[in-house]
Amino acid sequence: VQLQASGGGLVQAGDSPTLSCVVSGRPDSIYAVAWFRQAPGKEREFVAAISWSGGRSYYLDSADRFTISRDNAKNTVYLQMNSVKPEDTAVYSCVAGSGSIYNGNPSGYDYWGQGTLVTVSS
Repeated sequence: VQLQASGGGLVQAGDSPTLSCVVSGRPDSIYAVAWFRQAPGKEREFVAAISWSGGRSYYLDSADRFTISRDNAKNTVYLQMNSVKPEDTAVYSCVAGSGSIYNGNPSGYDYWGQGTLVTVSS
């Protein structure tokens, strides 16, 4: 399974960018796709996850401005980020695994993409 994230870049505070993650290889072997982020000088943090087939989703409590969705026809998972703030600046990585979508631990995911940097200017 390979994951290719895109959609990052420099945005203004208040913008609503959307990140994309294309899943290739054997997506039928995975159950959950999630987004993690890592801000400069901070630990990696779980943001949201979605089940690949059933559409169930799970979010970090503070991720109420974000929406995760998937388009199975395009093998793509999206992260809609609404009204971004400077503290949302981070490298966002999409990951996949065969475990539960309620697993917010990075070690629970088997496949990692390269990440896409989102920089929010004030």
